[in-house]
Amino acid sequence: MTPTPDIFSISSLKQFEKIALKVFRFQYENNVVYREFCDFLKTNTQKVKSLEQIPFLPIQFFKSHTVVSNENPIQKTFTSSGTTGMATSNHFITDVSLYEESYRKGFSQFYGNIEDYVILALLPSYLEREGSSLIYMVEDLIQMTHNPESGFYLHNHKELIEKLERLDNAGQNVILIGVTYALLDLIEKYPFQLQNTIIMETGGMKGQRKEMIREELHEKLCQGFGVTAIHSEYGMTELLSQAYSLGNGVFECPSWMQILVRNTEDALTYVEEGKSGGINVIDLANINSCSFIATQDLGKKNPNNSFEVLGRFDNSDIRGCNLMVI
Repeated sequence: MTPTPDIFSISSLKQFEKIALKVFRFQYENNVVYREFCDFLKTNTQKVKSLEQIPFLPIQFFKSHTVVSNENPIQKTFTSSGTTGMATSNHFITDVSLYEESYRKGFSQFYGNIEDYVILALLPSYLEREGSSLIYMVEDLIQMTHNPESGFYLHNHKELIEKLERLDNAGQNVILIGVTYALLDLIEKYPFQLQNTIIMETGGMKGQRKEMIREELHEKLCQGFGVTAIHSEYGMTELLSQAYSLGNGVFECPSWMQILVRNTEDALTYVEEGKSGGINVIDLANINSCSFIATQDLGKKNPNNSFEVLGRFDNSDIRGCNLMVI
């Protein structure tokens, strides 16, 4: 089975659930790791009739197992960053065009026509290693702008500052996508007053700075860039889709992605809207690996299906993950 064309044209929650249940059955049949995990939980697949009844694979499995749902050749392997000696995640991609379709359509859903923008990328820690899915996406988006001004920056801050000022003053729509610590480094060198630029942070200090709470971080970035809101991208190595926040740390998913918030004391139950818990992601573009992933992020879901990310579990806090030992 290949993904149905319905995945990228879902228009209702009912349709999403119907396709998600189809994907669940397909992955149970075709993904050895996921099937063993479901069997360990004694899941009766015939009785799974809602999103909440689907088992979510702990994200750590991508560090220790080959999570694939077909026998096609691996076209690309995306890897997570990790400090020396740490196990990293491997996401084996058997159809990279699905990833491309997902992030292109996702970007378009939130930002419109990419050719209206110049994209500048300040992603040093990602650029300096192999296998980053974020770099793959941003590189492609840069090319799709068809604008010679778009491009990556590493440590050449002076050149980036001059370009940002020039393009912004000329009225050009710009998206500056950056890893958090690098954006902070930039505004410490030069305070901006930008009118036509979106600042998008991808999260993470990567061990370069002390972690900050979002409100404090965004206030600092707003002041430093002279903007009223900071956008954010929520994605990870193990997913093929991204959620976006257009400000205030409130994220929305594209129509083929959803989150549920699980109880931190019992990984198999869910909390009410507005309560915090562990983020479970359904990413239907992940048809060829696993579409149902229990992440290590803490968050809460709002009544309109948007969500907020509140932090990360400490490894010692992940309860219910004795399920890992299978």
